[in-house]
Amino acid sequence: MRLLGIHQPGSSPLHRLGPGTKLAGLAVVGLVLLLLPRWQLALGLLLGVLAAGALARVRWPGLAPLLVLLAALGAFQLWQRGWEQAVQVCAALLALVLAGSLVTATTPADCLLDLLVRAARPLRRLGLREETVALAVALVLRTVPALGEVLAESRDAARARGLERSPRAFLVPTAVRTVARAHTVGEALAARGLGE
Repeated sequence: MRLLGIHQPGSSPLHRLGPGTKLAGLAVVGLVLLLLPRWQLALGLLLGVLAAGALARVRWPGLAPLLVLLAALGAFQLWQRGWEQAVQVCAALLALVLAGSLVTATTPADCLLDLLVRAARPLRRLGLREETVALAVALVLRTVPALGEVLAESRDAARARGLERSPRAFLVPTAVRTVARAHTVGEALAARGLGE
């Protein structure tokens, strides 16, 4: 969950770039990896993202679960399609995740939301206010890490009761707390006249 990237202030050239430029760069990286699936290119882009992260002095906490997932995916690709495909898929996915995290780590959330509001202005013709789009994105960005915290707390509580192997002892409290949080957020939005 921490890979979503909390803004890490700095003065690097990457921090000074505008959010539009960073998002355009992220889109270019994604398109290149999609349209030119070569392992050499994927590794090169991964090294470039790592170098940009080092230049900006960005920390990437929470990489361990992603690396475990990529190791499993790489092993499967190696078995099914060979080492070149395994390297290409794993390097491309890691490059994309780290590049996205680099954008959010070097750009304040309010700058990204302002950009989103400007980009969503054409939706006003369809009856959708751009502020509503920005609010929805902001809620998602805040809710995903909060749900990760709920999951971790529920897992720890089940473990403390000696029920770490019981899915019910973990899933039921998680579901109840998640629904309660959704109700609280909904009531807060309605109280501010935003739920209509």
